[in-house]
Amino acid sequence: MRTYAGAQAGRHWRATIAAAQAGDRHALDELVAGWLPLVYNVVGRALNGHADVDDVVQETMLRAVGNLGSLRDPDSFRSWLVAIAMRQIRDRARRRTAATLDESTTPDGASDFAELTVLRLQLEGQRREVAEAVRWLDDEDRQLLSLWWLEVAGELTRRELAAAVGISRQHAAVRVQRMKERLEVSRGIVRALDGACPDLRELTARWDGRPDSVWRKRLARHIRGCGYCGDTRESVVPAERLLVGIALVPVPVGFTLSLGLGGKTAVAATSAGWSAKVLGILTKPAVAVTAGATFVAGGAYVAVHTPDDPPPRAASSPTASFTPAEPPSSPAPASSASPSATPSSSPSATEGKTAGYGSVVDAVDKAPDPDTPPAALPRRPASGVTSTGGAHATMNHRGDGVTLSGQGYVLVRWQISPQYRAGSLVMPSWTGLTGRLFHVASGGGRRMDDPTSATDPTATGMGSAATGYAVLPSGTQQMWQNEYFYVDGSVTLTVNERGADYGLNVFPTTWDKVEDDVTSGPPQGARRYGLVRDTGTDDTPVPQYLTRATPSDPATVAQRSEV
Repeated sequence: MRTYAGAQAGRHWRATIAAAQAGDRHALDELVAGWLPLVYNVVGRALNGHADVDDVVQETMLRAVGNLGSLRDPDSFRSWLVAIAMRQIRDRARRRTAATLDESTTPDGASDFAELTVLRLQLEGQRREVAEAVRWLDDEDRQLLSLWWLEVAGELTRRELAAAVGISRQHAAVRVQRMKERLEVSRGIVRALDGACPDLRELTARWDGRPDSVWRKRLARHIRGCGYCGDTRESVVPAERLLVGIALVPVPVGFTLSLGLGGKTAVAATSAGWSAKVLGILTKPAVAVTAGATFVAGGAYVAVHTPDDPPPRAASSPTASFTPAEPPSSPAPASSASPSATPSSSPSATEGKTAGYGSVVDAVDKAPDPDTPPAALPRRPASGVTSTGGAHATMNHRGDGVTLSGQGYVLVRWQISPQYRAGSLVMPSWTGLTGRLFHVASGGGRRMDDPTSATDPTATGMGSAATGYAVLPSGTQQMWQNEYFYVDGSVTLTVNERGADYGLNVFPTTWDKVEDDVTSGPPQGARRYGLVRDTGTDDTPVPQYLTRATPSDPATVAQRSEV
């Protein structure tokens, strides 16, 4: 499968960028609101919360807005924006070297970015350890880590990382590997300081508490020779697995981004290359409110969500960000689930309400006992389903979609490929529903989190310790190899691949084939029997990520379907 790149950034952002270039003020507001958190995270982590963070973010966004008219390909906007941010970070580093600024300077009363990451994202355990270890990296490593962190979290691609640093992908791979090695050393220091031995306490008695390269080497040398400090006492999860699915750190409350003229007069701005259309946008009084932010006259962006609010999920970044539980060191055996002799419908968030269509929505559920055959599959009327993808549609890339129309059964077969790219998995979505769509059964002989190897206990259909794992968004139902749906009307299924690599095969099928699949179990060589979810009535579950609307970006469809 091809790695997702900026060229598949989504129809929604292409249209928004084009509208902003054409002079649409509201499109420009949306563009800034959507991408400011990404820039803030790149700059904040690269500078570790230094007092210059706000200035560098401001300058980055001003340059991006001022030069937006020169961007020829809207699909390259993300890599173009990150490259601007990295140039501003490097320019700031050169200015700092010339002026010998104190690196420890932070805004009055502010935390460094590592502490902000821990507090705002409520990180614990080894995830907290990784965030705190960033303090021990040199400037160059921190700059690279600010991009790699977002790559692992699914916000950037390796191609974009390399372009932002100005090196080849091969060279980027070497530099990332070296940075990861120093990050692991730094994680060891964080662990050791958390429970220091007497010799380490004596060694650090004259340390001023500021992490730097000299003390990193001293402490690392002690840890290598100390049986107590060098004992990890628990399995250390690789950093890339810990960072999968971590959300962007929200832009802090009160952060103000002036998109006026940045202190320029109109004449100076024009001479600096600001387009007439952008100048017209920025000098028009306007007020626009978005989730978590307000734009006021003159183009000022002010973060207004309160500290107690959860980080905005989709409005604060172009794509939804997820924070799943910390990946286990090895998958739990599927057979440990409680046995069930009858099919268990997906848990509903609306239990107790009238069981009309859409009242039951798929949710996280336990794997049934592998040896328990499913209940009988109700037979629904089936006059036939037509697919815009033909009898066998294969969808491997973000934006690939197929429209299913008619009355009958449909098979969606999952192909997850963590060996190509692990990370947070952005689920496919069902849009433009007319009529009804039910999730009637699951089969294929296995759930995707079932073990797949007799020699590697960490290997499942979602990945392995060697390749990394595809991680589902919190609250998402675990998929099986084959998922069966019944459509009575029309609906479009779209792949929203970003982060974890996956593909879907979509087939119109029949009741007989569904029945044959779910009733094949261990006696036939399958790992488990299938699961029947269909009750024969309207309280059969509908899939998650389903809507009757047709959004410009299908990846924005809510997990909790409302149909």
